[in-house]
Amino acid sequence: MDTGAKLSKLRRENNYTQEQFADMLGVSRQAVSKWENGTAYPETDKLLKISGIFGCSIDYLLKDEENKEESKGNGTAFVKQQPGRIFISSYDNKSVGAYCRAEYSKIFAARKDEPHYILYGTDSVSFWGSHKVMLGWYETLQDIEKEIADITKAISNGESSYKLKYNADIETAGIFKQPKLKKYINPQE
Repeated sequence: MDTGAKLSKLRRENNYTQEQFADMLGVSRQAVSKWENGTAYPETDKLLKISGIFGCSIDYLLKDEENKEESKGNGTAFVKQQPGRIFISSYDNKSVGAYCRAEYSKIFAARKDEPHYILYGTDSVSFWGSHKVMLGWYETLQDIEKEIADITKAISNGESSYKLKYNADIETAGIFKQPKLKKYINPQE
């Protein structure tokens, strides 16, 4: 699939008319039409905006193949060259979002009764950076690595949703609503 066909497909999947899409990018409807017909190509700054709007990589937009190659490393699950998203519910099951990326980070100076890792989902990417949403808390590195592996597998299998499996059961406490592990047993008690 070439760039023009991908742009047309993404635009239609997101229910944008050529005119609406053109307004979002600050170009004419005719420019969008030329891109989709393959008679012209978007400039670099427009490609950055397009990748942010649709949550896909610039590689996906420019390469002539539909490669669903996964990349997992350093706590990241991300499917390159695939505009799709996966719905993931938050740790407390109070919200669900569509994410194009999931990654984790270690919590600096976490106490024994607190989770040690946090999982984030990226729901949009723009020129100014990515918008991340906290999805879950994790007690061990093994738990969060299993979660990332399962999310990667779900994305590569084309699944539309994923329910967190290994997140820690937490409660918030204190003025700043610090997360505490519910099932933590203090060995000194």
